[in-house]
Amino acid sequence: MATMLEGRCQTQPRSSPSGREASLWSSGFGMKLEAVTPFLGKYRPFVGRCCQTCTPKSWESLFHRSITDLGFCNVILVKEENTRFRGWLVRRLCYFLWSLEQHIPPCQDVPQKIMESTGVQNLLSGRVPGGTGEGQVPDLVKKEVQRILGHIQAPPRPFLVRLFSWALLRFLNCLFLNVQLHKGQMKMVQKAAQAVIEQLLVSGQPLLIFLEEPPGALGPRLSALGQAWVGFVVQAVQVGIVPDALLVPVAVTYDLVPDAPCDIDHASAPLGLWTGALAVLRSLWSRWGCSHRICSRVHLAQPFSLQEYIVSARSCWGGRQTLEQLLQPIVLGQCTAVPDTEKEQEWTPITGPLLALKEEDQLLVRRLSCHVLTSVGSSAVMSTAIMATLLLFKHQKGVFLSQLLGEFSWLTEEILLRGFDVGFSGQLRSLLQHSLSLLRAHVALLRIRQGDLLVVPQPGPGLTHLAQLSAELLPVFLSEAVGACAVRGLLAGRVPPQGPWELQGILLLSQNELYRQILLLMHLLPQDLLLLKPCQSSYCYCQEVLDRLIQCGLLVAEETPGSRPACDTGRQRLSRKLLWKPSGDFTDSDSDDFGEADGRYFRLSQQSHCPDFFLFLCRLLSPLLKAFAQAAAFLRQGQLPDTELGYTEQLFQFLQATAQEEGIFECADPKLAISAVWTFRDLGVLQQTPSPAGPRLHLSPTFASLDNQEKLEQFIRQFICS
Repeated sequence: MATMLEGRCQTQPRSSPSGREASLWSSGFGMKLEAVTPFLGKYRPFVGRCCQTCTPKSWESLFHRSITDLGFCNVILVKEENTRFRGWLVRRLCYFLWSLEQHIPPCQDVPQKIMESTGVQNLLSGRVPGGTGEGQVPDLVKKEVQRILGHIQAPPRPFLVRLFSWALLRFLNCLFLNVQLHKGQMKMVQKAAQAVIEQLLVSGQPLLIFLEEPPGALGPRLSALGQAWVGFVVQAVQVGIVPDALLVPVAVTYDLVPDAPCDIDHASAPLGLWTGALAVLRSLWSRWGCSHRICSRVHLAQPFSLQEYIVSARSCWGGRQTLEQLLQPIVLGQCTAVPDTEKEQEWTPITGPLLALKEEDQLLVRRLSCHVLTSVGSSAVMSTAIMATLLLFKHQKGVFLSQLLGEFSWLTEEILLRGFDVGFSGQLRSLLQHSLSLLRAHVALLRIRQGDLLVVPQPGPGLTHLAQLSAELLPVFLSEAVGACAVRGLLAGRVPPQGPWELQGILLLSQNELYRQILLLMHLLPQDLLLLKPCQSSYCYCQEVLDRLIQCGLLVAEETPGSRPACDTGRQRLSRKLLWKPSGDFTDSDSDDFGEADGRYFRLSQQSHCPDFFLFLCRLLSPLLKAFAQAAAFLRQGQLPDTELGYTEQLFQFLQATAQEEGIFECADPKLAISAVWTFRDLGVLQQTPSPAGPRLHLSPTFASLDNQEKLEQFIRQFICS
């Protein structure tokens, strides 16, 4: 897709693959394939805008429409044009010459400024606990401060910095085919940096915080240590050490995530110096003699003002309830109405530094962290994620390459249509060759006599790997997937699961019923998966899901006698339910008037593409929902009480055994096992009690009966489409 990406990035491999694989590819194409231009032409969505509700001034002032036209560049590619020199020798030494020309800013007076800062002076004067006023000698305290300062603020040697820059570029070129960066995003961040811990922030030095856990880590998506550092920055702004700080969410996506430990035993392994060095050596060893390098995309979201967020975000806070209060009575059949409040779910533990903050400030830090993760949750989709999604959810039994070409192009257009971006470019043939070569260990390429290739996903653990890759595509279709599974839950008790699409299209679905099913599924799904903005209400998200289902053509409005036409956009009276919503999007459409939702009905569309697309959307959430359903079935045979880690290991072994029996390998993922255990703990199915050996899980008395366990399993399975 040559016109999809300006700049120097190309995804066509520079070196040819192995002879056997090359023969497969050459025999698989009997016609000439040209670059595919999507219907959006040169338009690329600019993703990652900050929240307009919480930071409206940043949303307007730190963005300009012209930056979307600046295109992309490959940041690890240095050419002759990037240096001051020209010639044959320069083209071969351009990386070294570029590193020599880089300006290294001197770090002068920084140690002295830190020594003269208010916090250090208070420590030396004894005005804080542990200061010299409590019996310590001032000289000893000063020497200790200087010793620590020497570790964290060692002045870099210019020669070593330039040598390291040159070596790093050469190393990255050995690992990556390209690393794409939007030049408009870089200009946006540079412009924001020109407008505004402690002395580092005062002097304008950037502070890098890893807010998300590494890809191989098992546990909550939000890092407890990263959240604690965010708390330090928030404190610095609140007490006036710095007037403001600009937050720039950054995400990096890969064709194939670098190797990381993914078993439960290594989940808490720290990422230290030796760990990083071993990862580098392992990467070099794995890439030695391998012609397939991966592609990467660096995504810089729109900066926003922390001071503005602190002032305006508090007005968007409302009451919340736990998952047990919201969902357990409905699961057990004790009530049918969904409580009119939001879900409170926090899986990231609060560490020592955050415990010193007030409860209100702790909540501020948690919701700020969620906002940042939401900004980077819409990062670019890579080619391997598209390929894995097609093979796992549409063609598990195999697909001809000629058909895969068209579906790859279709799914790329659907991604761009929804305002998301892709992290690749090039000819369609090269893209498929590149992505399938990276997935070579999990797919089989079979030559057909007619000159085509048959691509077959290999059964077994390879499907689990494809499911992990396809999860990157879920944010693009998440609203439609939630809506499709909610519709499936409505139809579960009315028509047979395997009934024809025409029979399901006869039934009328009321808007209130759809809202209820969407809310139930929203509460069941983990917060780390949904990544809803803390300022967005559940009812607004329900309306967004319903709008998406209508826009994609799955639902059509059914007019009833005496009701207002669905296309009528006249101003309506706002209902009381909507008025209290702090983050509601008050539009003129009567679709937001929940008081009149009883008279609105919808049908499933009878267009030819709808059955396949509906099934595709439902299958996007099927790995998680099937893992939850199997976790409910495992309650009958799980060994409790046990530690959280021990019970998670039990459940994971059960998922693996079930995968061998039923062939559902996409559910045999330790991350899904942890999500199921934590969700059941929040739901009140599992309870935690202290013990001398640590907290232990046991089955709650409510779900000790087989009847309630079956109700839980049936509640989950209603959203699963076979």
